[in-house]
Amino acid sequence: MSDLSIKTDHVQKVLKSFIQKEVHGAGFQRVVVGISGGIDSAVACYLAADALGAENVLAIRLPYRTSSADSLEDAQKVVDATGVQSLTIPITELVDPLINRFPEMNGLRRGNIMARTRMIILFDQSAAFNGLVMGTDNKTEALLGYTTVHGDAACAFNPLGDLYKTQIRQLGKALGIPESIQIKPPSADLWEGQTDESELGFTYAEVDPLLHLLVEQHATPGECIQAGYTREFVEMIIQRVHRNRFKRLLPKVASISGGPVNYDI
Repeated sequence: MSDLSIKTDHVQKVLKSFIQKEVHGAGFQRVVVGISGGIDSAVACYLAADALGAENVLAIRLPYRTSSADSLEDAQKVVDATGVQSLTIPITELVDPLINRFPEMNGLRRGNIMARTRMIILFDQSAAFNGLVMGTDNKTEALLGYTTVHGDAACAFNPLGDLYKTQIRQLGKALGIPESIQIKPPSADLWEGQTDESELGFTYAEVDPLLHLLVEQHATPGECIQAGYTREFVEMIIQRVHRNRFKRLLPKVASISGGPVNYDI
């Protein structure tokens, strides 16, 4: 089985240096981060406050009318512990007119609208605050496609994107994240009772070692099965990673000039 343990002191130093380099290198001093009361955004906020100073971080809570009161309280614990600046901007009045226009709308569409509305607000506030939007998605979510394009996946940079969920939890413990956040079931808080693992159909603790085997150790499906995973689980995860590859890449551009198409110099 894969070893997902990390040296948390070293990782903290690397990520804080990364935050400073990305922000200052772009000519900024500040960041904006959406905080949900979950472990990922809490870790991101703690790191940003350490890297840039609490006064240079704006944490924004973006609740919907069905959002958990516990999530708002846990997000406030992060604000209080780090001393960062904060705002609370409810999204209900923004998303409900569109949702109500289509009575047949399913949960996926509603969730995508909420996630993208939250990102609209974060980028608007980044202009008002003069700071970059910092991402909070982790590697497990990215590989599985458990993200919304132009929603929670949108950001100027992301310090957590190469850490699996179980590694984020290790880092959160080392940073002293409040215990109520560390032990709560992961959730995008899109509707009452919603959790990541109930939607995925498996736990992060189950899938992270398999993803680590496939990605970091380049294990074959047969080797993963030999490691103790069922063929059905291995095939399902591989198919899901392949199917959601488009979410992890910039949109492809047709090459006419014959040169690079990423416009960089």
